[in-house]
Amino acid sequence: MTKDLKILIPQHVNESVIINGISTDSRKVEKGEVFVAIIGDQADGHNYLTQAVQNGASALIVSKPISTNISEDVIVLSVDDTSAVYADLCSAWFDVPSNKLKLVGITGTNGKTTVATLLYQACTALGFKCGLISTVEYKIHNQTFKSTHTTPDAYRFNQLLNEMANGGCEYVFAEVSSHAVAQKRIYSLHFVGAVFTNLTHDHLDYHGSFTEYRNAKKTFFDELQSTSFAIINSDDKNGRFMIQNCKAHIFNYSLRSKKEYSAKILEQNLLGQLLRINQNDLHIRLIGAFNVYNVLAVIGVLEQLGFETDQYLPVLSQIQGAKGRFQSIYNHTRNLVGIVDYAHTPDALENVLKTIQDINEKGRVIIIFGCGGDRDKTKRPKMGAIASTLSDIVIVTSDNPRTEDPQAIVEDILDGVPKNKSNSIFVNLDRYQAIKMGVQLAQDGDIVLVAGKGHEDYQILSSGKIHFDDYLILQECFTS
Repeated sequence: MTKDLKILIPQHVNESVIINGISTDSRKVEKGEVFVAIIGDQADGHNYLTQAVQNGASALIVSKPISTNISEDVIVLSVDDTSAVYADLCSAWFDVPSNKLKLVGITGTNGKTTVATLLYQACTALGFKCGLISTVEYKIHNQTFKSTHTTPDAYRFNQLLNEMANGGCEYVFAEVSSHAVAQKRIYSLHFVGAVFTNLTHDHLDYHGSFTEYRNAKKTFFDELQSTSFAIINSDDKNGRFMIQNCKAHIFNYSLRSKKEYSAKILEQNLLGQLLRINQNDLHIRLIGAFNVYNVLAVIGVLEQLGFETDQYLPVLSQIQGAKGRFQSIYNHTRNLVGIVDYAHTPDALENVLKTIQDINEKGRVIIIFGCGGDRDKTKRPKMGAIASTLSDIVIVTSDNPRTEDPQAIVEDILDGVPKNKSNSIFVNLDRYQAIKMGVQLAQDGDIVLVAGKGHEDYQILSSGKIHFDDYLILQECFTS
């Protein structure tokens, strides 16, 4: 496949460039492709221009002066921002697929996966072909593909959108991470709508500060068009900040005040919740106030996409949550409940534990969790404090230690545990044994929570990635 990208070349370049592909990896460049030199966290593409040319690149796109000799046969284009140009090229390469679909992006610290998944499930149940781009999986109607990133790179994103458009999909629901915004992965995409769920402590290892993290999220809303809509959680103090200078039509959802989309929890138990939403009663199979926020966001999107109340309410009463999000297991013989959740931030962990306390009738709460290595260290003691305060028994274990010493990660977590809680804290660095220990300690009526990894079916150790699935392990321990 070749594309004529003449329209993307500056006026001072006379000839058009016929290319066979686009690449940001000099090792994978093939003959006739254009190589875009991206300045990343780990590497700078400008250091690999010679390799790209040797592998057959017909054009180079750079944002720095070139210090090496490049053949006159290779066209060199100098631009201000190679990441933005790369996104433009990828969109053009696939004939701007985001214009052929109704693309809705969901951003925030927590709830992105659930909102995107519920929207996909709801619109599919309403009879439409849909696409899903999430942390857990990518879906093109009924086809499922393994997810590699919460938000894929610009090439893969446009490729997926193109396949979705060609497959007859009308709606696409995609998680938008702060990394994706900062790295221009979604640059040049047309979103008909956007959702802001909430903003709490996360990814400070990448962004450097909460302000930069927040600003990355805000950029997504700054770039929305006036014809788009934005659904905002007005109960989050950052919601108002997100929509400053936003040109889109703004709609709010809330549990604390009357907004366009408001809700009240009438009843809740382990089987679900009865809600009153804008004078309509709805029973959902999801647990916790945080999931009520997620459902309100979903309703906001569905209504702005043109669906009526009598269409979506029956559907919402039947749909399930995303894998690894408050996913429950029951042992009726021992009267135990097991829950697997992706909660890996202080706010998410607190929300899950408070929800368990609300529905827990008489038993204790036992939590097994850890924190990821080579990631934000400042949240570790906060999570240790939350876990020990809101649980009866805490078993601290390994998450994805990566290249860090697992014991050092545990020590960071334990630094946040109040001294009066130290007697209820156990440490077992073997995650399998830690889960087994939690189930063995459980008594009649207890709830066992395994937090941090959720849907992930692997564990990343210093020696590499191994297969590990919290849900399957907990299920095994519950039945053995």
